[in-house]
Amino acid sequence: MFIIINSVHYVKLITTRSDAMETPPMIGKNIQRIRTSRKLTLNVLSERSGVSKAMLSQIESDKVNPTVATVWKIARGLNVELNDLLDSDNQPKRIFTLNPAGEDSPKLETHENGVSIRILSPLSMVEDLEMYLVTLEPHSILSSEPHYAGTQEYLTVVKGAVKVQAGDNIAEIRKGDFLVYHCDVEHSISNESNQVAVVHMVVRFTEEKR
Repeated sequence: MFIIINSVHYVKLITTRSDAMETPPMIGKNIQRIRTSRKLTLNVLSERSGVSKAMLSQIESDKVNPTVATVWKIARGLNVELNDLLDSDNQPKRIFTLNPAGEDSPKLETHENGVSIRILSPLSMVEDLEMYLVTLEPHSILSSEPHYAGTQEYLTVVKGAVKVQAGDNIAEIRKGDFLVYHCDVEHSISNESNQVAVVHMVVRFTEEKR
């Protein structure tokens, strides 16, 4: 069994007879429950956690007793607290995660050809649900290659106006407008005006990819 000390240090103890009478943490079942509830495949969780697919399968089947380091990696891959995987309670856990925007927080931004892209969502959500704040200088364009099949983008114009093209579809949207479109084709967002435009973008990947 595992004992948590000050929510930071973890110690693996040898099971005694008295411990054997207690219900051990349902680590494998907890991992499988959380993974399936988020529609994550073993392949995706393996990529996110750095734990091999074969090892994950064995852990979920309770065929191996994982080390604390391995469980910690899996927790990071699932974006949950380590306690959530050690807990014997089968009730689903609630998430409350803050990604602060203060000066000390990492700023994930890119600037190119008059387009500034700021990543709002944490890295743990990559290829699941991603959020961006895109600023387009006058007469600039953000062009993108097709994403995975079925992927969608949700745009809300925060300031100014932009033109969105996805395949053969074209729309001009202004402040307050909301647009949803499949982005598994070549697509672009352009600012053809003389003023700065800002859009909030959400990218939602398909269940197969997640």
